Amino acid sequence: MTVDYDRLDVRPGMRVLDLGCGEGRHTFEAYRRGADVVALDLNEKDLATTAQWCAAMDLAGEAPATATATTVRGDLLRLPFPDASFDRVIASEVLEHIPDDVTAIAELARVLKPGGLGAVTVPRWLPERVCWALSDEYHANEGGHVRIYKEDELAGRLRGAGLTVTGNGFAHALHSPYWWLKCAIGDAAPTRAYHKLLVWDIVDKPAVTRVVEQALNPLIGKSVVIYVHKSDREQHVGS
Repeated sequence: MTVDYDRLDVRPGMRVLDLGCGEGRHTFEAYRRGADVVALDLNEKDLATTAQWCAAMDLAGEAPATATATTVRGDLLRLPFPDASFDRVIASEVLEHIPDDVTAIAELARVLKPGGLGAVTVPRWLPERVCWALSDEYHANEGGHVRIYKEDELAGRLRGAGLTVTGNGFAHALHSPYWWLKCAIGDAAPTRAYHKLLVWDIVDKPAVTRVVEQALNPLIGKSVVIYVHKSDREQHVGS
């Protein structure tokens, strides 16, 4: 999980939009917390996987009976929702893939309700810059990363869409060395060994790696998270 759901304050009955949901990792947590979640992506295969796992969660009783999870195929530049449709909006590791990120951010702000909260995550500048320096293949492919964000640059674009930045966070420091290895030497033995460590960390959540990652996140966290709020007061030109 890249986003802190306690910080985003996701509660039962809220409408939550997971933009560029991929295979649904953020959708699942919102659904588990009782929200009515809409998972949006362009990739039909990823949407099918998300729907399959949400159905499995439902059968296993891992989500409240009142919660819903829906998948929608859609474009972040033209979201198929009315204004002010969602209490919470998540866009995790998406904007770095979109050439026209200004329009995507404007759409995110448009569908967020006044008083609503959002979380936007992108690869952090330093770990990402190392990956780009080590490998063109890492980013120079169809659907790959088109830019490296500096945190203040992204925050400025969010403010430009009328959102208030309320804070930030960093995540996945243990993942940065994996991607550096993968970019430098490909799927060699050290990369595979490190991948096994990450799988162990994700599945077992041992205390030692949790402590290490929390300590390293401010330094080499792979992702930066920016939390935003949409004012519930109407803004007037010249006021």
